[in-house]
Amino acid sequence: MTDLPFRPFADDAAIRRIGEGLLACTLPKAEWTHEAHLGATLWLIRDRPDIDVDTRIAAIISAYNESVGGVNDDTQGYHDTITRCFVAGIRLHLSGRAPGEALVEAVNTLLASPIGLRDWPLRFYSRKRLFSVAARRGFVPPDLVALP
Repeated sequence: MTDLPFRPFADDAAIRRIGEGLLACTLPKAEWTHEAHLGATLWLIRDRPDIDVDTRIAAIISAYNESVGGVNDDTQGYHDTITRCFVAGIRLHLSGRAPGEALVEAVNTLLASPIGLRDWPLRFYSRKRLFSVAARRGFVPPDLVALP
C-alpha cells in the first residue's frame, strides 16, 4: 500500500509496455490511467525520436481510444489542449533531468512533481476555457498564464 497521490511505475519495462500498448492499440482500457498517459508520453518524447509527438500524438491517442470502444467527440475522448499542455510540461521536466537517467526515475519524479498532477493545466487555463469544445478539438492558448 502506498500513501502517494499517484501510482508509481515499478520499472522501465512497465512504462515501455504501456507505451507500446498505446501505439499498437493493445493496451487494456483499464490500464489507460492518468499515470499511463504521462508515462507513455514521456517515453515517446524521450525514447522514441522516430515518432514526431507534436504531429502524431492526437492520432495516436484517438486511435487508441477508438480501439477500446471509446469515442472522440465534443464531450469525450481525446482532448487536444490538455494533451499539449502536458507535452509542454513533460518537455520542461525532461530538460532538467540527467542524461542516461532510468526511464522509471524520470517518469516517477514527473508524477511526483506539480506537472504530474491531474489539475496542472488549470494553472494556465480557466475551467471554462480548458473544458470548452474548442479546447478539446484543437489547441487553444492559455487564458491565465503562458505555458512554460
